[in-house]
Amino acid sequence: MTTPTTVIRPKKIFSFSDIKEIWQYRELLYFFTWRDLKVRYKQTAIGVLWSLFQPFITMVVFSVFFGGLAQIPSNGAPYPIFVFVGLLFWQFFSGALSETSGSLIVNQAIITKVYFPRLLLPISSVITKLVDFAIASLILVGMMIYYGYAPHLIGIVLIPILLLITFMTSIGLGLFLAAINVKYRDVRYVLPFFIQMLLFVTPVIYPASIAGKYSWILAINPMTGVIQSARAALLGTAPINWLLIGLSFLAGLVLLIVGTYVFKKVERYFADII
Repeated sequence: MTTPTTVIRPKKIFSFSDIKEIWQYRELLYFFTWRDLKVRYKQTAIGVLWSLFQPFITMVVFSVFFGGLAQIPSNGAPYPIFVFVGLLFWQFFSGALSETSGSLIVNQAIITKVYFPRLLLPISSVITKLVDFAIASLILVGMMIYYGYAPHLIGIVLIPILLLITFMTSIGLGLFLAAINVKYRDVRYVLPFFIQMLLFVTPVIYPASIAGKYSWILAINPMTGVIQSARAALLGTAPINWLLIGLSFLAGLVLLIVGTYVFKKVERYFADII
């Protein structure tokens, strides 16, 4: 009588079973997200109000120096609300990218001891920043009331699409950097500089039209389409450019696929080299 042989093979780099597994571990995803939110504001004087304070103060500083002193145009909208719309999406992207890239290093004790879908860690990091986005949006609502702006229905419908593009872009780049960061810790030094440089090639403090014939360079950046479309939808600064939204969605999707591929390819070695 022959003894049955069990063959253990590594999982495919990515398959639909990974999505199913993430859904099965959704309670753990909720736990990671809630833990990150509690740890972030633990022992702080104003707690969750930091989500309001940071973008508001940044908006004030930018309005004084760029809107007031530098006289940067804002496509007919008041500069404070113009720049705040850009900051709202930019801080969601940059914050999610920073948190995602370091999510594996921060949770190395859990990774080396317990099995769970590793994708949960970067996803939870992005969700926490989405919560911050929702809280900071209260300031935008107040500013729109103050300046007398009322978004059209198409603007309200478009915001979830723009959030999806931002989510794909930030988690795609974040997964790629998180995988590299496991082996090369240089990422934590390079990333702040990269984000700072990326701010100036993203129309956060200026309109995309200011680039003139070089505006196609800005269009390569998915966040250009997101911020420009958000302003068009909420403030009516320009007609909604659906082609630009489509390009941003495509770029974000490519980044998500590439980031997931690299992450899953390196995932099997995480516990050994982290």
